[in-house]
Amino acid sequence: MNLTMSGHHLEITPAIREYMTTKLAKVTRHFDNVIDINVIMTVEKLVQKVEATLHVRGNDIFAESTHADLYAAIDALIDKLDRLVLKHKEKRSEKRHEGGHRHLNEQLAEE
Repeated sequence: MNLTMSGHHLEITPAIREYMTTKLAKVTRHFDNVIDINVIMTVEKLVQKVEATLHVRGNDIFAESTHADLYAAIDALIDKLDRLVLKHKEKRSEKRHEGGHRHLNEQLAEE
């Protein structure tokens, strides 16, 4: 997994980088097929904005969060990403199992 972090009007300190990587471990624990993660942190007047794009096989997942505190914005972003990754994982498993159920239902209808 490649992690790219950039800051607009903000310097990415080692503490911020460490905090973000530990929080992203929660997302990657639920879904192993994360190829690449791009994180952009922006400071606009009194608002901290954090946005992330996860590149997974077959899809890109995007989420953003704003808050007055940078660490609170990161926490909110991780919660959103976690929900989106679980939803994506659930959709993939439904598609995988959907074909088999349809085939079984057709066989039962013929009998």
